[in-house]
Amino acid sequence: MWREMSPDERIEVEVDGFKLVAYSFGSGEETILCLNGGPGLPCDYLRDAHSCLVDRGYRVVAFDQLGTGASDRPTDAALWTIERYVEETETVRRALGLGRVHLLGHSWGGWLAIDYALKYQQNLKTLILEDTVADMPHLIAELDRLRAALGSETVAMMQKHEAQGSIDHPEYLAAITLLNYRHVCRLPDWPAPVKRSLDDWNMGPYETMQGPNEFLYTGNLKDWNRIPDLPRLTLPVLITVGEHDELTPACAMRMKHALPNAELHVFRNASHMPFYENPEAYYPALTNFLSRNGSVQ
Repeated sequence: MWREMSPDERIEVEVDGFKLVAYSFGSGEETILCLNGGPGLPCDYLRDAHSCLVDRGYRVVAFDQLGTGASDRPTDAALWTIERYVEETETVRRALGLGRVHLLGHSWGGWLAIDYALKYQQNLKTLILEDTVADMPHLIAELDRLRAALGSETVAMMQKHEAQGSIDHPEYLAAITLLNYRHVCRLPDWPAPVKRSLDDWNMGPYETMQGPNEFLYTGNLKDWNRIPDLPRLTLPVLITVGEHDELTPACAMRMKHALPNAELHVFRNASHMPFYENPEAYYPALTNFLSRNGSVQ
């Protein structure tokens, strides 16, 4: 189960002249390198949910991506590309001397993990894709399906505000709040690490790469699709998803069919954060996969 822990090390890494801050827990022989979602979120919510894996003998490393948390926050929108974040991840791995890692990517971190694996598969023991997708146009169609469940009048209202640029209107924001509680985190009170990350959200990278909210994709990743490339990833892959996830089980199945060595777990009573919503099912699935595909038993 997750618990808040202080990192054993707080390490500064230079990337392209900018400062990044990484956090390391434990001293196990095998490392789980966590790539959090967003874009633009500090790593708190994912770091705190997985630092407990030190109890199973792993070293757990996370870092605040450029533009987030304690890392530098430049304002040049040209920096917000998935290609640059791939190289940033490799710089962190090498600077910390991590060797081959279990790469765990959640949400946007999963898109980043896929592109990293396609370029640097030799640096990975396994790939763990949590609540994520590999085909953005397919995801956009799935999000339209989730929005449709609010009813035709509500969808028409949302489309009106999106068309006229008034997505800060209270009725539009109310619809987004409802979708978030259905498909992002279904807990009545969101965990403290989630609130910390959300309260420190840098919307610069988020709006540039994704869009203005979780259910409207207008950024530079809206056409991103790696399904045709996934057969190149021959390493063991774990795919996890909540049954009510905004990045839906259909998106997860699309990845599984394209990957030659993947397994998929769908968690009941969970949406986008099964590690908080259904930890009793989540952690055994993750640790079982890791133990079968590494030296830590």
